[in-house]
Amino acid sequence: MKYIETLREGEKIQEIYLCKQKNSLLTKAGKPYDNLILQDKTGTINAKIWDPSSQGIEEFDALDYIAVNGDVTSFMGALQLNVRRVRKVSEGEYSPADYLPVSENDSAQMMTSLQSYIASIQNPYLKQLLAAFFEDSAFVARFEKHSAAKSVHHGFVGGLLEHTLSVTINCDFFAKRYPVLNRDLLLTAAICHDIGKLSELSDFPQNDYTDEGQLLGHIVMGANMVSEKIREIEGFPKQLRSELLHCILAHHGELEYGSPKKPALAEAMALSFADNLDAKMETVKELFNGIPEGNTDWLGFNRVLDTNIRRTGK
Repeated sequence: MKYIETLREGEKIQEIYLCKQKNSLLTKAGKPYDNLILQDKTGTINAKIWDPSSQGIEEFDALDYIAVNGDVTSFMGALQLNVRRVRKVSEGEYSPADYLPVSENDSAQMMTSLQSYIASIQNPYLKQLLAAFFEDSAFVARFEKHSAAKSVHHGFVGGLLEHTLSVTINCDFFAKRYPVLNRDLLLTAAICHDIGKLSELSDFPQNDYTDEGQLLGHIVMGANMVSEKIREIEGFPKQLRSELLHCILAHHGELEYGSPKKPALAEAMALSFADNLDAKMETVKELFNGIPEGNTDWLGFNRVLDTNIRRTGK
C-alpha cells in the first residue's frame, strides 16, 4: 500500500483510501468540483475532483472507502491529489487497520500503567470518583480507543489514553519534586482533565467535533461529567470538589487558550504545565515524523508551537 506520508509531488497513484470528508463546491468561474479529505493511518491529504460528472467518477459518500487514481501535486506548499478516477470499494478489498491512525504504544499496557496511578491515590473520595469511571468496562473501552484531538496532537486511536497517561506521569514527577503539591488532587485532575473529549469528539473513523463539542467544548463538558459523578458519592467534601473542578476548568492555563478560569491553585498550575508540555512535545514528534530522517531544514512557522522549527543536527 502507498501510504499518504510517503507521497511525493509528481507521483501518479492508484490506491484505496478512506474518504473522511466530501464537499461539493464551486470554482470562482462557477464550475462544480468536489473537495475531499482522504485518510490512511499515516495521515490525511486534500484531494480535488475537478470534473465530478466525468465517466470515471463513480458515486460515493464521506466515510466510504474509495479506489483513487490521480496525480500528486503541490498547492501553497502542501501536497494535494488531483483525482481522475474513483470507485467505491467493497468490504474485503481493504483492511480497516490501514486507515485509522493508531498510537505506537500498546493500549493495554498504557491502561495498566494508568490504573496503577489510580490505585496509588490515597484520598477515599478521589479514589471513589476514579473508580466510578475506570471500573466501568464500557467507559474504559471507549477511553482506550478515543483520540485526544481532531488533529494538532494525539489525533489517533489511543491518543486520549496516551496523552492522559503522559500528563499523569508528568504530574507525578512534579508532585515528587515540589512537596507543596497535593499529589492525590493533582493526579486525579490529570487523569480526568480531558475526559470531556469522549463527548467533544466523535468516535473513529469520523473523529470530528460533535454539535455539543462545538457548543460547549471538552473543558466544560469534562467538568460536568466529573461533577455528576461527585454528586453520586455521599459525603464528598465541598472544598475538594471545587478544587478538583477548578483544576479541570483551568488546565489550558490562559483564558485565550480556552480555559474558563486561570489557574489559582498550585495543582492547577502544575496540571496546565504538564498538559502543555505533553501537547507541545507530541506536536514536535508528529512534525518530525513527517520529514525524512536527517533532514535539518527549517520547517516553517508552526501555529501550535508559535515558532519556526527544525530538527537538531547530529
